[in-house]
Amino acid sequence: MERDQKIPTVLLFPWLAQGHVTPYLVLAKKLAQRNFHIYFLSTPIILESIEKNLAKQPSNLCIQLVEFHLPSSLDLPPHYHTTNGLPPHLNFTLIQTFQMASSNFSTIVDTLNPNFIIYDSFQPWVATIASSRNIPAIHLYTSGIATFSKFYHILQENIRAINCEINEIAAQDLGEIDRQKALGGIALKAFEQSNDIVLVNSCKEIEGKYIDHLSQLSKKEIIPIGPLIRDAINEEEGLEIIQWLDKKDESSCVFVSFGSEYFLSKKDIEEIAKRLELSLVNFIWTIKFPAGLTTTIEQVLPQGFLEKSEKGMVLKGWVPQD
Repeated sequence: MERDQKIPTVLLFPWLAQGHVTPYLVLAKKLAQRNFHIYFLSTPIILESIEKNLAKQPSNLCIQLVEFHLPSSLDLPPHYHTTNGLPPHLNFTLIQTFQMASSNFSTIVDTLNPNFIIYDSFQPWVATIASSRNIPAIHLYTSGIATFSKFYHILQENIRAINCEINEIAAQDLGEIDRQKALGGIALKAFEQSNDIVLVNSCKEIEGKYIDHLSQLSKKEIIPIGPLIRDAINEEEGLEIIQWLDKKDESSCVFVSFGSEYFLSKKDIEEIAKRLELSLVNFIWTIKFPAGLTTTIEQVLPQGFLEKSEKGMVLKGWVPQD
């Protein structure tokens, strides 16, 4: 396909998780509003939900959905080609299957021939394939950059501890890090192979010093383009939370969330509850459970925690962040 020199084309390729797809879709809309032609690449099951979202958008937005097919198996049928509703024990299987589909990506790139590609943390092979075709490939890191910056610092400097605002964190407290395995890890490769710059779903006001530090350490320009968050579904969404926050002092609340598809064990939940209680800070804590489970918040929290937690809100599921 010949590129239209008048309309720049961008291929966006997120990982197959809602917390990755959402910021990529927000970016797609922003770029389309600036007259870019967007190819949004994902599996059919994910594109189904995106189609419903795009149907509500202005018709002049040029966002073209492109199917990315993974090899199907008895363990991983097409409706499991997303982390949404995926049984936790199949997470690694999905990652492995995703890596096996890189040849499909080569064919798609040859067909679409985009001006540049923006890709996620689980597909470093995107940069390799793009480079062989002289197409710039840029990594978009969808999470906050502070933690990644600290780990990258440890790996590059081979140090034993990190200094942070709260206290010193010993490297052994972060879990075992095999330097060679970590450097060869998927996410790190995706970062290192990005073309000179890396986009991050963050902003200078929140993570400025970490952005600057990582840029200096990695010799890449780290460009904050966030926060990339979806629009509220309706004006009433999250109203109770907003009203609760309005009664609190500025910067006095902690938001506790581990992502839409990370499921804490009962032991982890009890430990976090204990620490929140001891901290005496205001907090909003969202707890998620795997699809199909009928577990309630009351069943996993320490007995009496909700009654004693006058300073906090504990919620099940999604918390609006707009």
